[in-house]
Amino acid sequence: MTTLLLTGATGLVGSRLLPRLAQDGFKCRALVRGDAALPPGTTGVRGDLDDPDTLRTAVEGVDAVVHLAAQFRTSDDAAIWRANLDGTRNLIAAVKEHAPNTRLVMSSTGNVYNANATRPALETDACSPAAAYPASKLAAEQLLRDSGLTWAVLRLPFVYGEGDGHLASIQMLAPRLGLHPAQAFAVAHHRDVAAAVRLALTGVMDGRIVNVTDGAPVTIFEMARLAGQPIEGSAEPLANPWFGHLDGTLIRELGFSPSVPTIYAAARDGIL
Repeated sequence: MTTLLLTGATGLVGSRLLPRLAQDGFKCRALVRGDAALPPGTTGVRGDLDDPDTLRTAVEGVDAVVHLAAQFRTSDDAAIWRANLDGTRNLIAAVKEHAPNTRLVMSSTGNVYNANATRPALETDACSPAAAYPASKLAAEQLLRDSGLTWAVLRLPFVYGEGDGHLASIQMLAPRLGLHPAQAFAVAHHRDVAAAVRLALTGVMDGRIVNVTDGAPVTIFEMARLAGQPIEGSAEPLANPWFGHLDGTLIRELGFSPSVPTIYAAARDGIL
């Protein structure tokens, strides 16, 4: 049985990924700072990515690490860099010292791609994001690539589903971030994020950065409407219709096929 450590296990993605991995037969450890309600068949291990001395017990004896922990819902840029870059650095150091043969799969973000795209973003595109969250994730990707470990990076799109509240947050986020109602973003349901992680754990993505997407981008206007939190449309020109789109060719070539093909399929099946 594969022993796996998951960071970010209580977050939006992690809390839905952890029970799926356990159901798939992985022996799952969850890195937690304190008491946390975890699903059956999983074990909490006390530790903090800010404190390297606490990570030895978490990583010893594991066959794989799935690194989801990240900070982004804050205006404190320093906190974002500490969590996303320094935390990843500490995790990599612990794995190298105490479990060097471990596969480390890290989640990143499709937001690393530049806003002046002329087509859906490819994994090989140059990236120079300005905002702290994508910039810190891009820097963390580079740390992992240079680590000498067996690694894979999953660049996630807008993740939704199972009542996680992410779609409903669009009504508030759109005006705050200046998002045009017609701007479309790549999306993926939690079920398919789990499928992508499972695929990465087979080794087929080793040494690769891979976009995760269902292939049917969704506008901000549609997201808000599907969440029951509609926003106003706009006839103002859209700055760049390609921004937010991810090319999903590579992950499909590696064997991925989304079980939730579109957000409208999720709405039909009652799994938004």
